[in-house]
Amino acid sequence: MKLRSMIPSLTLALAVCQAQDGRFAPDLNFQEIRQTMEARQRVENFGTVPATDEPRIKVIVQYESRPAARPTKTRSSRVVGRNRSSLDLIGADVVEVTAAELEQLRSDPEVAYVSPDRELEGTLDIAMNVINYVPANDYANANGKPKGGGVAVAVLDSGINSAHKNLKGWNTTTVSRVLYSQSFIDSSTTDLQGHGTHVAGLIASTGNIAHTDASQKLGMYAPSMDGNLVSLKVLDATGKSSDSVVISAINQAIALKGTYNIRVINLSLGRAIKESYKTDPLCQAVEKAWKAGIVVVVAAGNFGRDNSASTKGYGTISSPANDPYVITVGAVNDHQYWLRDATLNVATYSSKGPTAIDHIIKPDLVAPGNRLISLQAPSATLVAVYPGNRPLVADITTNVTTALSADFFRLSGTSMAAPLVSGTAAFMISNDASLTPDQVKSRMMKTAWRGFNKSVDVYDDVTKATYHVTHDIFTIGAGLLDASAAFFNTDKPTGSAASPVAIFNTTTKKATINYNSTGATNVVWGDTGLFGSSVVWGTNVSGSNVVWGDNVVWGDTTAAGNNVVWGDRSAWSTSTAALSQSSAFVALGEN
Repeated sequence: MKLRSMIPSLTLALAVCQAQDGRFAPDLNFQEIRQTMEARQRVENFGTVPATDEPRIKVIVQYESRPAARPTKTRSSRVVGRNRSSLDLIGADVVEVTAAELEQLRSDPEVAYVSPDRELEGTLDIAMNVINYVPANDYANANGKPKGGGVAVAVLDSGINSAHKNLKGWNTTTVSRVLYSQSFIDSSTTDLQGHGTHVAGLIASTGNIAHTDASQKLGMYAPSMDGNLVSLKVLDATGKSSDSVVISAINQAIALKGTYNIRVINLSLGRAIKESYKTDPLCQAVEKAWKAGIVVVVAAGNFGRDNSASTKGYGTISSPANDPYVITVGAVNDHQYWLRDATLNVATYSSKGPTAIDHIIKPDLVAPGNRLISLQAPSATLVAVYPGNRPLVADITTNVTTALSADFFRLSGTSMAAPLVSGTAAFMISNDASLTPDQVKSRMMKTAWRGFNKSVDVYDDVTKATYHVTHDIFTIGAGLLDASAAFFNTDKPTGSAASPVAIFNTTTKKATINYNSTGATNVVWGDTGLFGSSVVWGTNVSGSNVVWGDNVVWGDTTAAGNNVVWGDRSAWSTSTAALSQSSAFVALGEN
């Protein structure tokens, strides 16, 4: 999860426009966007708003094609707006427009889709045993195989503290495994927030800093402990960014793929869903990376407790985690216990599917995400705000002292679960470089652990509330990541592993699965075979029906929630209810 500003998020403040052109995003309301921007500007500038010639807003314009008359940085005179930058990855431009210019775009036949340049934020820790990493690690050690060696994970986050000892090569203090750093948000590659360094540690930390029995805690070592990192900074000191910034960084990851062997991108960030993934510019960008041969892992979001729309947290997956191609990861609470057993439960804050508008079955997997220990960035915002999240030095090293660690930090959220999957993907690829993103995803989903109880009640000391969670296909997906099972699996399917879509029957209150959500010529999933529904989703799917368990989760008694989940909008796109909950579980997790 991320540190959230006290200023309301732009994406949560935007109102849904009525009767919009189908080529214009539903939240593209010039007046309300401008008012929101000015309100924030007044706060951030202590009551003053710089004068401008005309009010303008920043939008992303996707084209049917990019004609010669509209090349990068050489715009046609008839094209309106001030060109800020070009997003060639998705055939788009970032443009600042007035209200009148926005209307002119409506008449341009070459414009395919226009959306606000929406703000997004980073989504904010034992775990190696829970994901069953040790057998694969032992095999690699016995056979002289590096864990993730030669494979780079691009971390699109707040930057990485590349000087951290646990990001050096094993048992060395000189060679950093952060091969490249670039900022797309400001002039410095330094991790000013601390989120990105924590994420990087969950992907690729080693045990260079001495430890004793705490060696089983993640943050001392991670799945890709011999692997490399590429830091593409997209979040500022408060964890904020925008679509265009992230898209530019994704484009750079693709461009640098051959140079650093980038095979995985980790996105522990997101924002509300405003339109179908088919037109969402952020989703279009992650699909480009996937099709370029890069595994894209995205945090599901932390809105599972949000019942403001009477959905019990369903329908709260964020973007770009809603894209069917990517691996979307929810969070599990392991209760600081190293065994995988029925005491595990999905974290109550972990966002649930189906996705808004498209009803894609998400998340795909879950992994530990609660109170994980990982690496600390010095003088970072998160450390300043939550100093108590630094563990005791004595808890993680051989030094007997009550001092708080300057090297490690504890955070919670799906942001912490996603990098476990990213690190495992890099480990798998280092063992078999021929693996495609679809093969990595399908192996992970087929081999996932599914030993959860059907449902459980979880009491949280922070909120003093009890949350009921059901372990169904929309909360745990295919199940808990089993790193060793995925590593040793030898299946190499040739079809698409895009996540299926759920189709809800309002009469029977059941949802059937369409395994081909993207219209691919060949898909991995089906009712039978190696990747049949019972194999991949276990008892969470019975035949062609999605099963919620003994009780109907929503629909029979909450018509409002039913309409929201299966309607045409996000359950939380206009709600700020989750904002007041975020700080508590980022800092303290849940019990």
